[in-house]
Amino acid sequence: MTDYDAFPDQRQALIQKMLTDKGRVIGTDLAKQLGVSEHTIRRDLQELARKGVCKKVYGGAVSQMMQSASFEVRASQNVLEKSQVAKRCAQMLKAGSCVFIDAGSTYLAMVEFIPVDMALTIVTNSPQIAAALSSRTQGELILLGGKVNPLTGSALGSDTVKQINGILFDQAFIGVCGLDPQAGLSAVYYDDACFKKEVLSQSSEVIAAVTADKMPQIARYKVASCEEIDVAVVSQQTNISDFSHVSMRIEVAE
Repeated sequence: MTDYDAFPDQRQALIQKMLTDKGRVIGTDLAKQLGVSEHTIRRDLQELARKGVCKKVYGGAVSQMMQSASFEVRASQNVLEKSQVAKRCAQMLKAGSCVFIDAGSTYLAMVEFIPVDMALTIVTNSPQIAAALSSRTQGELILLGGKVNPLTGSALGSDTVKQINGILFDQAFIGVCGLDPQAGLSAVYYDDACFKKEVLSQSSEVIAAVTADKMPQIARYKVASCEEIDVAVVSQQTNISDFSHVSMRIEVAE
């Protein structure tokens, strides 16, 4: 049996594995499991946070989101899971409404499930999503312009923000890099976070599509608290136990 009190490297390696597997660790639980003091665990988490492995939160830590892969790579990952979440998101659309659909591989999958005869005004900053919707004859399609970030697959920047200042959304389907019960919704890139904040401020209902690898997670830039999100649509693989106390509604896609 490993004496974790005497071998900090092995102890921190195990904590890192737990963060990778579960996304979150609780300090008191780690202390009991590893047979060390809570002070020792706090030092371990501080060291792992310094290395960029995790972010410390009240009572423990959550894994740190790394820079995301390109949009094309992400679109080919977890296809079935994203399709399930995307279908449930499409079912929440309301005829005659003005909706914003954020860039993201899950929202690109959502396009397939939007009824072709449903009249909608759809606004997006994703060229890929706009292209997939371009044959629609019902309603309107508005593609926001700006410099396209190849990693997010979206137009971002001050010009893009200016274009949405005069639009009020009935629903906003917002992209998620990380979602945590304490830290809320976060994004990997600063411009992306600023843009999402503007969209949320002009939306009557905010919906977030979340796959299992995003929850619980924390990226670098905070976008909104969980209380500012109306609905989180999650997959059946997602662990939602940590979110029992938050006010946002959680819909599990089937």
